Amino acid sequence: MNEASLIKDYLAKLVKNNPSALNLNDDVFFDKKNKNVISIDTYVEKIHFPNFTNPDLLIKKIIRSSLSDLACKGVIPKYYFISGSGNKKSFNNKNLKKIINSLKSEQKKFSIKLSGGDTVFSKINSFTIISLGFSNKIVKRNNAKINDDIYVTGNLGDSYLGLKYLQKKNYNRNIYKKYFINKFYLPIINLNFSKYLTKIANTSIDISDGLLIDLNKMTNNQNISSEIYYDKIPISNKLKIFLRKNLQKKSKFVFNGDDYQILFTAKKSKRHNIDKISKITKTKISRIGKIISKKKFKFCLLRGDKVLKLTKMPGYEHFFA
Repeated sequence: MNEASLIKDYLAKLVKNNPSALNLNDDVFFDKKNKNVISIDTYVEKIHFPNFTNPDLLIKKIIRSSLSDLACKGVIPKYYFISGSGNKKSFNNKNLKKIINSLKSEQKKFSIKLSGGDTVFSKINSFTIISLGFSNKIVKRNNAKINDDIYVTGNLGDSYLGLKYLQKKNYNRNIYKKYFINKFYLPIINLNFSKYLTKIANTSIDISDGLLIDLNKMTNNQNISSEIYYDKIPISNKLKIFLRKNLQKKSKFVFNGDDYQILFTAKKSKRHNIDKISKITKTKISRIGKIISKKKFKFCLLRGDKVLKLTKMPGYEHFFA
């Protein structure tokens, strides 16, 4: 049983009289009447991050990952709550100073305020973050339209390669290692772009588990299909060089998540506006596909006229049984 089945078959039954919960099928809780938008995420060592070696960078990744849930809905975060579980080794004086300094830095960078939390002794290090913002409108999932363009912000794949380096994966040429590790720890959350999202997007999600998995989540209750143009999936120049030097395939890196870029759909009539917003906010935005009527497939990965077949859905899923 995966996470989607757990929610659909068990937890969703508890929110039938709570429309603000959005059937537990979105990134946030949205109370339109009171303009409250809330997200919650938990990050566990060995699952979401390999170790506690860099607590100053790790806490920044965790904060940004949480803020991403609101940003991809077109909401600007204002407050956050943090609960930490650890022990005397992880929560020693040196590490705590690093964590506090990083939190101060993130608060200044994103104009957010710490507003509460909890601490618990545990052999396993973990953090839970609640992010809160205010809006009378969000970009929901499952609102894509036939012939919508599919867009993604930024580049994909850098973070996953950073994770591979942290997991001690050796390549023939370990080039730009520090750059890729920083991309794992410090995803770019562009709140300036998020301000415009409700004006252009029909539906959206942040890419945490992987491009194709999150595309499926974004449209999972709709009788539609997607075409994704493999060559249009954006990657950094450094990743291009890495792939060439190590004879690696792009597909091994761009579908595995931890990018925290925004995946969204929009009408073709919005193309000019999107180009304009891209320039105004200095955000790289790539058109990587389109929404089509339902066929035999949920999505189709194309390279020119050729359909690329994947042996399994790439990305990350939580399985409980």
